[in-house]
Amino acid sequence: MAYDNPEDTLVLETTKGKVVIKLRPDLAPNHVARVKELAREGFYDGVVFHRVIDGFMAQTGDPTGTGSGGSDKPDLAAEFSTEPHKRGTVSAARTANPNSANSQFFICFEEAPWLNKQYSVWGEVIEGMDVVDQIKRGEPVRDPDQITTMRVAADL
Repeated sequence: MAYDNPEDTLVLETTKGKVVIKLRPDLAPNHVARVKELAREGFYDGVVFHRVIDGFMAQTGDPTGTGSGGSDKPDLAAEFSTEPHKRGTVSAARTANPNSANSQFFICFEEAPWLNKQYSVWGEVIEGMDVVDQIKRGEPVRDPDQITTMRVAADL
């Protein structure tokens, strides 16, 4: 499939199907650069959706599958914006420290206005929200779904 901007498009193959994310370097250039770097290294391949809350979001990006892991790269400074958290929003997960985002991210199932201006929005699902809706729920998830591969579309 042809994408408007393949360099700013991620293609996730998951155990439930394909999800396509439009990256938003206009909102969070450092987060987008990190996600692309990690995707190109194959970091996300085989990583599970470890925290999936019905009506809220699906979280992934932790290679340990526990919710407390990340990449070996330095944490990122917050890049908060006024972009709202709505269905399909992709945002950086973090601890209570606003500058602790690393490799984890979440995809919103529904509007989540309490997250607005407190998390770095770096993408939006443009294809495959029906796939995201099928991801197995849990905190933690038993026998979780996973990202089989995650690639920058320009590299496909």
